[in-house]
Parts: sequence; structure tokens; C-alpha cells
Amino acid sequence: MEDFRKNLIEDDDDRIAELLRSTRRVAVLGIKTEAQSGQPAFYVPATLQRMGVQIVPVPVYYPEVTTILGEKVYRKVAEVPGEIDIVDVFRRSRDVAPHLPDLLAKRPRAVWLQSGIRDDQTAEALARAGVLVVQDRCLMVEFRAIR
Repeated sequence: MEDFRKNLIEDDDDRIAELLRSTRRVAVLGIKTEAQSGQPAFYVPATLQRMGVQIVPVPVYYPEVTTILGEKVYRKVAEVPGEIDIVDVFRRSRDVAPHLPDLLAKRPRAVWLQSGIRDDQTAEALARAGVLVVQDRCLMVEFRAIR
């Protein structure tokens, strides 16, 4: 793709709203469990689920956990069956890049790095592969803004 930058959604609220309006299924990479319910990596997806979004948990830790929010846990994004609209990423900025091969193997419509998370190199690689990328924004806040 000549201009991958069109896949990097920075401050375009209209494009974000358009993406979210068509989003039905969100895989949450780095989701926490009910035991960490006070952490954003749990309560953000829990809130999205209450808003009618299907959540697919992809925790990085908790190898013994088989369900989160009543949904089957997957260990890699690429293992999730079916289409994924957005992969919502709860990882430290420096921990995003190791997930790039997994994300590229699945090719979700969009990858969303939560508030405070930014990795421009990984974002560019995803954008060059045709994946929309939003960085450093809260998916829950943005969903609430369009409701």
C-alpha cells in the first residue's frame, strides 16, 4: 500500500465513530480476570460487554483461566475463530511489538492501543498490512461518546 498513513487514525473522531459503529466483536489482548476487576484491563471490556459488544478474552498471563466474562479464553489472537473487528490491546508500550506476528497472522480490521500505550513502529507495520490502528485512546470512552 502506497499510503499506509490513512490506516493510522490519530485525531479523526468521525473515522473512530465510523469504526465503532460497525464493531460487534472485540478481542482483548492482555485482559485481566475477575480477580483484578478494579483494573482497566478488566473493567473496560466488562463495560463494552454490557454495551452489547462480544468480548473475546486473550489474556497474556493466567494460564489456568479458561473463561473470563463468561467467554472462552484464547492464548493467541490468531487462534480466535471468525472475524475480529478490533483487537483492544492492554500491554505496556514496550510489550506491544512481540505481539505483531500474532496480530498480522489474524489481520483484524483494527488494532486499538489503550490510553497511555503507543508503539509507532508496530502501528506502522500493522497499517502497512492494511490494519486500521488507533493509539493512546480509551475504547470505552470512545464507545460511550457515540452512544
